[in-house]
Amino acid sequence: MIKVTIDNITIEVAEGTTILEATRKIGGKIVPPAMCWYSKLKGSGGKCRTCLVRVAESSAKDPRPMPKLVASCSTPVQDGMVVQNTTSQEVLDARKAIVEFLLINHPLDCPVCDQAGECDLQDLSFEHGVVETRSEEDRREFPVIDIGDSIKLHMNRCILCYRCVFTADQLTDKRVHGVLYRGDAAEISTYIQNVIDNDFSGNVIDVCPVGALTDRTFRFRSRVWFLEPMDAHRECRKCSGKVTAWMFGNEIYRITGRKDQYGELEEFICNECRFEKKDRNDWVIEGPRKIKRQSVISANHYEKLIKPSVIQPIEGKMGKKEEKT
Repeated sequence: MIKVTIDNITIEVAEGTTILEATRKIGGKIVPPAMCWYSKLKGSGGKCRTCLVRVAESSAKDPRPMPKLVASCSTPVQDGMVVQNTTSQEVLDARKAIVEFLLINHPLDCPVCDQAGECDLQDLSFEHGVVETRSEEDRREFPVIDIGDSIKLHMNRCILCYRCVFTADQLTDKRVHGVLYRGDAAEISTYIQNVIDNDFSGNVIDVCPVGALTDRTFRFRSRVWFLEPMDAHRECRKCSGKVTAWMFGNEIYRITGRKDQYGELEEFICNECRFEKKDRNDWVIEGPRKIKRQSVISANHYEKLIKPSVIQPIEGKMGKKEEKT
């Protein structure tokens, strides 16, 4: 085990742990944002640069600072390393510049985007964005296309994080989409209008940090803050069958994989569970999904209950209310 100090907090981690992984062991606001790194996808990271941090001391043996900001998702910690994230104004200024860069081509269509309310880019721009843009150039424009029976691609919103490419590459045998062209002409697409039709293709929707890949079966049906996310499961021969069912009353509007506190899937789910099982009787509803309190999704949905309480939200039965939050 080696010791590393991050924002004046010292912890012990295993050798080979990256700075970002070390910050997640601490938790809270110390954790840098990550738009491209995904703990369950090999090779991800190093694309978006939002996780930049300052290494004030490289190690106990070499206390010199690193000359430039480094990507915390791809930089392993050293024994005695001192890292600054929220305590460094240089890091905060750089992060604000990165957000401005990501929004150069990203359209401000949050009012019509299905990802609104659960978008990582929205959260990032709220924390580190600027009020006005300095860009005068025209934004990139692409037609909206279908890259599968149930997947819609809005390339205008894409930030080229490569998450969907890594997901398709590592979950399936025949990846048919990827990054075409180079530089400012680069785009996510399929070759000669192929379609994504494998059993786990829907996971590219869940890993996308913006609204570039959306669920056609849920498209424009509702806003996420009008729905109640419920833990649900079913017997499935392809995946674990453990999902989040987004419900309005007894009606299931969409199915997604269960995500952890950092917005990453706990388990990948199959297309049958995601797109085809929308009947209430297809699922065993376990109860409300625990979500971050600062999320807009939590608004007006959850109440504190006196313990022990039995929560049965589908039937409308719940324990005595203590206070509404």
